Amino acid sequence: MAFKEFKEFPVESSSLKEIRNFAREVLAKEPIFESSMDDIVLALAEAAQNIVKHAYNGQPTNDTMKVDINFENNQLTIELFDKGSPAIPQNIKPRKIDDIKAGGLGTFFIGQIMDEVIFKISTTDWVNHLTLKKNY
Repeated sequence: MAFKEFKEFPVESSSLKEIRNFAREVLAKEPIFESSMDDIVLALAEAAQNIVKHAYNGQPTNDTMKVDINFENNQLTIELFDKGSPAIPQNIKPRKIDDIKAGGLGTFFIGQIMDEVIFKISTTDWVNHLTLKKNY
């Protein structure tokens, strides 16, 4: 079964619950995600939190972020779009898991959960475009 769904959310930490719920509703349509759903939702939530924290520096905005979830040819693709400060892909590096301190492990978890992580900037309608892919 193939599907493609998207939704826009306010760029604020309070949207993270809605984003997780949206992902769970979409992924529940396909039994193949049953064992990995929690991990995928975690990766998406971490990416969305990074948009709020880094692209907008946690500052209030009227902007939205778009979350696009697509499953086709046994590949799950989750795309996040925002209009915040442009990401500098070479500066986005996970810290080492044994560097014990609060925060900063989101990109580590995303990289462990997903098979491919692609950053693009300056798309037609958005500034930042993050693509997360997982093969099944």
